[in-house]
Amino acid sequence: MIKIDKNFKGNVWIFSDPHYNHKNICRGVTNWLLPDGTIPISQTRDFSDLEKMNATIVNNINDNVMQDDILICLGDWSFGGFDSIEEFWNRIVCKNIHLVLGNHDHHIENNRGDIQKLFLSVSHYNTLKLGDYTFRLMHYPISSWDGLNKGYMHLHGHCHLPTELRFGKGQRMDVGMDGHPEFRPYHILREVVPMLVKRPIMSEMYEDHHTDEIINKDKG
Repeated sequence: MIKIDKNFKGNVWIFSDPHYNHKNICRGVTNWLLPDGTIPISQTRDFSDLEKMNATIVNNINDNVMQDDILICLGDWSFGGFDSIEEFWNRIVCKNIHLVLGNHDHHIENNRGDIQKLFLSVSHYNTLKLGDYTFRLMHYPISSWDGLNKGYMHLHGHCHLPTELRFGKGQRMDVGMDGHPEFRPYHILREVVPMLVKRPIMSEMYEDHHTDEIINKDKG
């Protein structure tokens, strides 16, 4: 669990899928369709070369996330092995980084070369408690999570969804860089929370197989 001390004075940021040094994604434009069949204005990334993409990722992080802040990455940190992992870490000013593993984080998952020491925590799934809010963190989107009926929010990545499609049912959100209008991490309290608290808490009647009780979840 990531629990932020009540005396912490910095900011907490979250993002996913930077794919640092991943050449194949530089021009990885995807024509996502909106429910009405139209293509959204915002697209996924379209950089002319790898160096430009890497520089933009690093600059957009460092221009917002300060040294004493906390940065949470929900997976797909980088591409290309240990050198790429460390290079990206070295270029980021903030070193207070928690990582939730994605499908491209094999080297970090296997902890070869003790690479996990770069991060405050490394996990497949985590929970963040920040003020009055609780977040379930995972690289992949899931349709049901512990506490969704209590207003716990689910943040994920993986999908590279554009701005118009970043919200799932209920209080679920893709926080990938591609979905941010400025292609950068999200400030959790100033950006994520105000958007998600406006969305309905999912609810439906279902029988919990652990307690044999009928629990009220929300309909989204």
